[in-house]
Amino acid sequence: MADHGSIITSSFKPAWWLPGPHAQTLFPFIARRRLTVATQRERLTLPDGDFLDLDWALDAPAQAPLVLVLHGLEGSLRSHYAAGMLQSLNRAGLRAVLMHFRGCSGEPNGLPRSYHSGETADLEWVVALLRRREPDTALGAVGFSLGGNVLLKWLGESSTQANLAAAVAVSVPFSLAIAADRLDRGLSRLYQAYLLHKLRRSLRAKLARVALPLELPELHHLNSFRRFDDAVTAPLHGFAGVDDYYARASSRPFLSRITCPTLILQAQDDPFMTPAVLPDSADLAATVRMELSRTGGHVGFISGQLGQPEYWLEQRIPAFLCEQLGKP
Repeated sequence: MADHGSIITSSFKPAWWLPGPHAQTLFPFIARRRLTVATQRERLTLPDGDFLDLDWALDAPAQAPLVLVLHGLEGSLRSHYAAGMLQSLNRAGLRAVLMHFRGCSGEPNGLPRSYHSGETADLEWVVALLRRREPDTALGAVGFSLGGNVLLKWLGESSTQANLAAAVAVSVPFSLAIAADRLDRGLSRLYQAYLLHKLRRSLRAKLARVALPLELPELHHLNSFRRFDDAVTAPLHGFAGVDDYYARASSRPFLSRITCPTLILQAQDDPFMTPAVLPDSADLAATVRMELSRTGGHVGFISGQLGQPEYWLEQRIPAFLCEQLGKP
Protein backbone atom coordinates (compact mmCIF):
# COMPACT_ATOMS: atom_id res chain seq x y z
CA MET A 1 0.00 0.00 0.00
CA ALA A 2 1.30 3.46 -0.88
CA ASP A 3 2.52 5.73 1.86
CA HIS A 4 0.25 8.59 2.84
CA GLY A 5 0.90 12.10 4.01
CA SER A 6 0.71 13.26 7.60
CA ILE A 7 -1.77 15.38 9.52
CA ILE A 8 -0.42 16.80 12.77
CA THR A 9 -1.54 19.32 15.35
CA SER A 10 -0.26 22.79 14.52
CA SER A 11 2.05 24.68 16.87
CA PHE A 12 -0.12 27.79 16.44
CA LYS A 13 -1.37 29.32 19.71
CA PRO A 14 -4.14 31.89 19.15
CA ALA A 15 -4.11 35.26 20.88
CA TRP A 16 -6.43 35.01 23.88
CA TRP A 17 -7.92 38.39 23.00
CA LEU A 18 -8.97 37.23 19.52
CA PRO A 19 -11.25 34.29 20.35
CA GLY A 20 -13.20 32.50 17.67
CA PRO A 21 -12.96 32.27 13.90
CA HIS A 22 -14.39 35.68 13.04
CA ALA A 23 -12.05 37.65 15.30
CA GLN A 24 -9.08 35.77 13.86
CA THR A 25 -10.27 36.30 10.29
CA LEU A 26 -11.30 39.94 10.54
CA PHE A 27 -8.60 41.42 12.79
CA PRO A 28 -5.80 41.60 10.20
CA PHE A 29 -8.24 42.86 7.58
CA ILE A 30 -9.65 45.63 9.77
CA ALA A 31 -6.90 46.53 12.22
CA ARG A 32 -3.55 45.71 10.65
CA ARG A 33 -1.55 48.69 9.51
CA ARG A 34 -1.07 48.42 5.77
CA LEU A 35 2.52 47.55 5.02
CA THR A 36 4.51 49.32 2.35
CA VAL A 37 6.76 46.92 0.48
CA ALA A 38 9.12 48.14 -2.21
CA THR A 39 8.15 46.31 -5.39
CA GLN A 40 8.78 46.48 -9.10
CA ARG A 41 5.99 45.50 -11.48
CA GLU A 42 6.56 43.31 -14.51
CA ARG A 43 3.84 42.81 -17.09
CA LEU A 44 3.86 39.45 -18.84
CA THR A 45 2.21 38.80 -22.20
CA LEU A 46 0.58 35.39 -22.09
CA PRO A 47 0.45 32.93 -25.02
CA ASP A 48 -3.18 33.88 -25.77
CA GLY A 49 -2.28 37.58 -26.02
CA ASP A 50 -3.66 38.53 -22.61
CA PHE A 51 -1.51 39.81 -19.74
CA LEU A 52 -0.88 39.34 -16.07
CA ASP A 53 1.33 41.30 -13.68
CA LEU A 54 4.07 40.22 -11.30
CA ASP A 55 5.13 42.40 -8.36
CA TRP A 56 8.75 41.70 -7.40
CA ALA A 57 9.76 42.49 -3.81
CA LEU A 58 13.11 44.28 -3.93
CA ASP A 59 14.58 43.78 -0.47
CA ALA A 60 16.43 40.47 -0.74
CA PRO A 61 19.85 39.13 -1.80
CA ALA A 62 20.19 38.87 -5.57
CA GLN A 63 21.13 35.17 -5.60
CA ALA A 64 18.64 33.98 -2.98
CA PRO A 65 16.03 31.27 -3.58
CA LEU A 66 12.79 32.60 -5.07
CA VAL A 67 9.23 32.21 -3.75
CA LEU A 68 6.16 32.79 -5.93
CA VAL A 69 3.14 34.05 -3.94
CA LEU A 70 -0.47 33.49 -5.08
CA HIS A 71 -3.25 35.61 -3.59
CA GLY A 72 -6.85 34.66 -2.85
CA LEU A 73 -10.15 35.55 -4.51
CA GLU A 74 -10.06 39.17 -5.75
CA GLY A 75 -6.80 39.66 -3.86
CA SER A 76 -3.74 41.66 -4.86
CA LEU A 77 -0.62 43.23 -3.43
CA ARG A 78 -2.98 45.31 -1.28
CA SER A 79 -4.28 42.21 0.54
CA HIS A 80 -3.12 42.25 4.16
CA TYR A 81 -1.47 38.84 3.93
CA ALA A 82 0.29 39.53 0.61
CA ALA A 83 2.49 42.44 1.61
CA GLY A 84 3.20 40.80 4.97
CA MET A 85 4.30 37.59 3.29
CA LEU A 86 6.58 39.36 0.80
CA GLN A 87 8.19 41.28 3.64
CA SER A 88 8.64 38.25 5.88
CA LEU A 89 10.15 36.19 3.05
CA ASN A 90 12.64 38.97 2.32
CA ARG A 91 13.54 39.23 6.00
CA ALA A 92 14.22 35.50 6.01
CA GLY A 93 16.70 35.96 3.16
CA LEU A 94 14.41 34.76 0.36
CA ARG A 95 13.39 36.60 -2.78
CA ALA A 96 9.64 36.90 -3.38
CA VAL A 97 7.33 37.75 -6.25
CA LEU A 98 3.54 38.08 -6.19
CA MET A 99 1.65 36.76 -9.21
CA HIS A 100 -1.60 38.62 -9.79
CA PHE A 101 -4.28 36.49 -11.37
CA ARG A 102 -5.75 37.97 -14.54
CA GLY A 103 -7.62 41.19 -13.86
CA CYS A 104 -6.49 41.50 -10.22
CA SER A 105 -3.60 43.96 -10.54
CA GLY A 106 -5.67 47.11 -10.92
CA GLU A 107 -7.15 46.93 -14.41
CA PRO A 108 -9.31 44.42 -16.26
CA ASN A 109 -7.54 41.82 -18.34
CA GLY A 110 -7.99 41.96 -22.09
CA LEU A 111 -9.94 38.77 -22.83
CA PRO A 112 -13.42 37.60 -21.81
CA ARG A 113 -11.94 34.77 -19.75
CA SER A 114 -10.58 35.50 -16.29
CA TYR A 115 -9.24 33.35 -13.45
CA HIS A 116 -10.94 30.84 -11.18
CA SER A 117 -10.26 28.36 -8.39
CA GLY A 118 -9.13 25.60 -10.73
CA GLU A 119 -7.36 27.62 -13.43
CA THR A 120 -3.77 26.39 -13.43
CA ALA A 121 -2.48 27.10 -16.95
CA ASP A 122 -1.25 30.59 -16.07
CA LEU A 123 0.58 29.28 -13.00
CA GLU A 124 2.15 26.54 -15.10
CA TRP A 125 3.31 29.13 -17.64
CA VAL A 126 4.73 31.52 -15.04
CA VAL A 127 6.61 28.77 -13.20
CA ALA A 128 8.08 27.56 -16.49
CA LEU A 129 9.13 31.13 -17.34
CA LEU A 130 10.84 31.60 -13.99
CA ARG A 131 12.59 28.27 -14.38
CA ARG A 132 13.85 29.17 -17.88
CA ARG A 133 15.17 32.48 -16.61
CA GLU A 134 16.87 30.99 -13.56
CA PRO A 135 17.47 27.28 -14.14
CA ASP A 136 19.69 26.91 -11.07
CA THR A 137 17.58 28.87 -8.57
CA ALA A 138 15.66 26.99 -5.88
CA LEU A 139 11.99 27.89 -6.46
CA GLY A 140 9.10 27.64 -4.02
CA ALA A 141 5.48 28.81 -3.97
CA VAL A 142 2.89 29.94 -1.42
CA GLY A 143 -0.86 30.08 -2.12
CA PHE A 144 -3.57 31.63 0.04
CA SER A 145 -7.19 30.45 -0.08
CA LEU A 146 -8.16 30.34 -3.79
CA GLY A 147 -4.46 30.64 -4.60
CA GLY A 148 -3.79 27.65 -2.36
CA ASN A 149 -6.42 25.61 -4.18
CA VAL A 150 -4.89 26.58 -7.54
CA LEU A 151 -1.41 25.69 -6.31
CA LEU A 152 -2.36 22.27 -4.90
CA LYS A 153 -4.42 21.36 -7.96
CA TRP A 154 -1.53 22.32 -10.24
CA LEU A 155 0.93 20.31 -8.17
CA GLY A 156 -1.29 17.25 -8.44
CA GLU A 157 -2.01 17.52 -12.16
CA SER A 158 1.29 18.84 -13.55
CA SER A 159 4.08 16.72 -14.95
CA THR A 160 6.44 19.68 -14.40
CA GLN A 161 5.84 20.20 -10.68
CA ALA A 162 9.48 19.22 -10.20
CA ASN A 163 10.19 22.83 -11.18
CA LEU A 164 9.23 23.62 -7.57
CA ALA A 165 11.39 22.59 -4.64
CA ALA A 166 8.70 23.31 -2.03
CA ALA A 167 5.13 24.62 -1.67
CA VAL A 168 2.87 25.98 1.07
CA ALA A 169 -0.92 26.32 0.90
CA VAL A 170 -2.99 28.22 3.50
CA SER A 171 -6.72 28.08 4.30
CA VAL A 172 -7.57 26.00 1.25
CA PRO A 173 -11.20 25.38 0.13
CA PHE A 174 -10.40 21.79 -0.91
CA SER A 175 -14.01 21.04 -1.87
CA LEU A 176 -15.53 24.07 -3.52
CA ALA A 177 -19.16 23.00 -3.32
CA ILE A 178 -18.98 22.58 0.46
CA ALA A 179 -17.20 25.92 0.84
CA ALA A 180 -19.77 27.72 -1.34
CA ASP A 181 -22.65 26.29 0.70
CA ARG A 182 -20.94 27.24 3.98
CA LEU A 183 -20.48 30.83 2.82
CA ASP A 184 -24.21 31.07 2.19
CA ARG A 185 -25.05 30.36 5.85
CA GLY A 186 -24.93 32.30 9.11
CA LEU A 187 -22.33 34.98 9.74
CA SER A 188 -20.24 33.60 6.89
CA ARG A 189 -22.68 35.31 4.54
CA LEU A 190 -20.88 38.56 5.47
CA TYR A 191 -17.71 37.27 3.80
CA GLN A 192 -19.73 36.09 0.82
CA ALA A 193 -21.39 39.50 0.45
CA TYR A 194 -18.05 41.31 0.61
CA LEU A 195 -16.37 39.06 -1.94
CA LEU A 196 -19.36 39.09 -4.28
CA HIS A 197 -19.36 42.89 -4.15
CA LYS A 198 -15.76 42.80 -5.35
CA LEU A 199 -16.54 40.20 -8.02
CA ARG A 200 -19.49 42.21 -9.36
CA ARG A 201 -17.37 45.38 -9.38
CA SER A 202 -14.66 43.60 -11.36
CA LEU A 203 -17.27 42.21 -13.73
CA ARG A 204 -18.70 45.69 -14.36
CA ALA A 205 -15.21 47.01 -15.11
CA LYS A 206 -14.62 44.18 -17.55
CA LEU A 207 -17.97 44.67 -19.27
CA ALA A 208 -16.97 48.27 -19.94
CA ARG A 209 -13.92 46.99 -21.81
CA VAL A 210 -14.73 43.57 -23.23
CA ALA A 211 -17.90 41.99 -24.61
CA LEU A 212 -18.64 38.76 -22.77
CA PRO A 213 -20.32 35.79 -24.51
CA LEU A 214 -22.89 35.49 -21.72
CA GLU A 215 -26.56 36.15 -21.14
CA LEU A 216 -26.24 37.85 -17.78
CA PRO A 217 -29.05 38.57 -15.33
CA GLU A 218 -29.09 41.81 -13.38
CA LEU A 219 -25.86 41.63 -11.41
CA HIS A 220 -27.56 42.24 -8.06
CA HIS A 221 -29.29 38.88 -8.53
CA LEU A 222 -25.88 37.18 -8.34
CA ASN A 223 -26.00 37.25 -4.55
CA SER A 224 -24.45 33.88 -3.74
CA PHE A 225 -21.33 32.14 -4.97
CA ARG A 226 -23.43 29.40 -6.52
CA ARG A 227 -25.45 31.93 -8.53
CA PHE A 228 -22.38 33.91 -9.58
CA ASP A 229 -20.37 30.84 -10.54
CA ASP A 230 -23.29 29.31 -12.43
CA ALA A 231 -23.99 32.50 -14.39
CA VAL A 232 -20.44 33.76 -14.92
CA THR A 233 -17.50 31.59 -13.88
CA ALA A 234 -18.70 28.25 -15.26
CA PRO A 235 -19.90 29.31 -18.75
CA LEU A 236 -17.04 31.78 -19.22
CA HIS A 237 -14.47 29.03 -18.66
CA GLY A 238 -16.02 26.06 -20.42
CA PHE A 239 -17.78 24.25 -17.58
CA ALA A 240 -21.21 22.68 -17.99
CA GLY A 241 -22.52 24.50 -14.92
CA VAL A 242 -21.69 25.35 -11.35
CA ASP A 243 -21.60 21.73 -10.14
CA ASP A 244 -19.27 20.73 -12.97
CA TYR A 245 -17.02 23.68 -12.11
CA TYR A 246 -16.91 22.90 -8.40
CA ALA A 247 -16.20 19.22 -9.02
CA ARG A 248 -13.44 19.75 -11.57
CA ALA A 249 -11.79 22.76 -9.92
CA SER A 250 -11.54 21.40 -6.36
CA SER A 251 -8.03 20.49 -5.27
CA ARG A 252 -8.86 17.60 -2.93
CA PRO A 253 -8.80 14.87 -5.64
CA PHE A 254 -5.30 15.98 -6.68
CA LEU A 255 -3.60 15.87 -3.28
CA SER A 256 -2.54 12.23 -3.59
CA ARG A 257 -0.51 12.99 -6.73
CA ILE A 258 1.76 15.67 -5.31
CA THR A 259 5.47 14.86 -5.42
CA CYS A 260 6.80 18.25 -4.27
CA PRO A 261 7.43 18.73 -0.52
CA THR A 262 4.26 20.56 0.51
CA LEU A 263 3.00 22.10 3.75
CA ILE A 264 -0.71 22.84 4.26
CA LEU A 265 -1.73 25.18 7.10
CA GLN A 266 -5.40 24.90 7.98
CA ALA A 267 -7.77 25.81 10.83
CA GLN A 268 -10.69 23.60 11.80
CA ASP A 269 -12.84 26.66 12.56
CA ASP A 270 -12.30 28.36 9.18
CA PRO A 271 -15.59 30.25 8.56
CA PHE A 272 -15.18 29.84 4.79
CA MET A 273 -15.75 26.09 5.02
CA THR A 274 -16.67 23.21 7.30
CA PRO A 275 -14.52 20.36 8.61
CA ALA A 276 -16.07 18.22 5.86
CA VAL A 277 -13.75 19.85 3.32
CA LEU A 278 -10.65 18.62 5.12
CA PRO A 279 -8.72 15.74 3.58
CA ASP A 280 -7.65 12.82 5.71
CA SER A 281 -4.18 11.32 5.60
CA ALA A 282 -5.23 8.78 2.94
CA ASP A 283 -5.98 11.71 0.60
CA LEU A 284 -2.46 13.08 0.93
CA ALA A 285 0.66 12.02 -0.91
CA ALA A 286 3.62 11.09 1.28
CA THR A 287 5.23 14.43 0.40
CA VAL A 288 2.35 16.42 1.93
CA ARG A 289 2.14 17.50 5.56
CA MET A 290 -0.95 19.24 6.91
CA GLU A 291 -0.62 21.18 10.15
CA LEU A 292 -4.13 21.51 11.52
CA SER A 293 -5.06 23.94 14.28
CA ARG A 294 -8.30 23.99 16.25
CA THR A 295 -8.61 27.76 15.75
CA GLY A 296 -7.16 30.38 13.43
CA GLY A 297 -10.02 31.37 11.14
CA HIS A 298 -9.45 32.07 7.46
CA VAL A 299 -5.92 33.33 6.68
CA GLY A 300 -5.84 34.61 10.25
CA PHE A 301 -3.59 32.73 12.66
CA ILE A 302 -2.94 35.70 14.96
CA SER A 303 -1.00 35.09 18.16
CA GLY A 304 0.73 37.44 20.60
CA GLN A 305 -0.16 39.61 23.56
CA LEU A 306 -2.85 42.27 23.74
CA GLY A 307 -1.77 45.18 21.57
CA GLN A 308 1.15 43.19 20.18
CA PRO A 309 -0.29 40.88 17.50
CA GLU A 310 2.03 38.35 15.92
CA TYR A 311 1.25 37.05 12.46
CA TRP A 312 2.16 33.41 12.88
CA LEU A 313 1.96 32.59 9.17
CA GLU A 314 4.80 35.03 8.59
CA GLN A 315 6.94 32.95 10.94
CA ARG A 316 5.93 29.42 10.00
CA ILE A 317 5.97 29.78 6.20
CA PRO A 318 9.44 31.34 5.85
CA ALA A 319 10.83 28.80 8.35
CA PHE A 320 9.52 25.88 6.26
CA LEU A 321 10.70 27.38 2.98
CA CYS A 322 14.17 28.13 4.33
CA GLU A 323 14.43 24.49 5.42
CA GLN A 324 13.44 23.27 1.96
CA LEU A 325 15.07 25.86 -0.28
CA GLY A 326 18.13 26.85 1.72
CA LYS A 327 19.55 30.35 1.76
CA PRO A 328 22.57 31.87 -0.04
